[in-house]
Amino acid sequence: MSFTGRVKTELVKCLSDRDREFACLCGMLLFSQTLTDGKIVFRTHSRTSAGVFPELFGKIFGCEPLRRQSDGENSSVYSFEICDTELVGRVFRTYGFYDFSPDMFSTGSLGAFLGGIFLACGSVSDPEKEYHLEYCCVRESLCSLLIGLLKSIGVSAGEAVRRGQHIVYIKGSTGIEDNLTFMGATQCTLEIMNIKIYKDVRNKVNRIANCDSANIDKAISASARQTEDIRLIEETKGLDTLPPQLREVANLRLENPFVSLREIGQRLPEPIGRCGVSRRFGKIADIACRIREEMKRKS
Repeated sequence: MSFTGRVKTELVKCLSDRDREFACLCGMLLFSQTLTDGKIVFRTHSRTSAGVFPELFGKIFGCEPLRRQSDGENSSVYSFEICDTELVGRVFRTYGFYDFSPDMFSTGSLGAFLGGIFLACGSVSDPEKEYHLEYCCVRESLCSLLIGLLKSIGVSAGEAVRRGQHIVYIKGSTGIEDNLTFMGATQCTLEIMNIKIYKDVRNKVNRIANCDSANIDKAISASARQTEDIRLIEETKGLDTLPPQLREVANLRLENPFVSLREIGQRLPEPIGRCGVSRRFGKIADIACRIREEMKRKS
């Protein structure tokens, strides 16, 4: 089951009392494909939404809407029609659709109302891939209502038009988590949080691994340059010409080509720190540089 499907399944399980059922059906009706004073059509690809819509409508209005189903290549489309003008008028009067305001719901029922909207037209991406939740609104006026509702619960949402449809979207895990929690999909919220923690840990491990790899490459490159300088001095002037302190680190480098500067410092008769070893190799590099310059002049 997709992540959107899991969210919708959890939202249906949250409909624990009459007030929540009443509010949820309102959200589904308000964001249905057709909502006029002569006809209501609720259409969905979601089997979960298709299951709960007629059930809630039957509970609230005592009858079930006309159901149609068409099967496509990838999914089925479920349609529910209310064509009786007297019943449609009852729906409009019950929910105040002639002049609707979500203020009619208490705070507890408002989450179910938003959940009904999600059941009607909401979707959310797999959090393993990206953090994106959106509502596809068939009427532009619904976008302002939905954005205002989300803002009232502290969630910032954007608006866009895609293929003639108005989209209200939420980017970022925090806004999606707040939205899902308010609707009642707390288990799905926890799933997103766990995935986010896992991603953060994985990214941190990767950064550490990349840093370690870069440091190893840097150390190997430095060791190769030091060894090259020491061999040049050994072949041209001899290591015996070096001052004792420089000769000590030079011999240790030749004997231990892959150890760090810190380790070389610890192996000296009188141990010194990494910076002290680095300074000695710097002096060796200067000597090797002068030898190379002399060789260039002679050639």
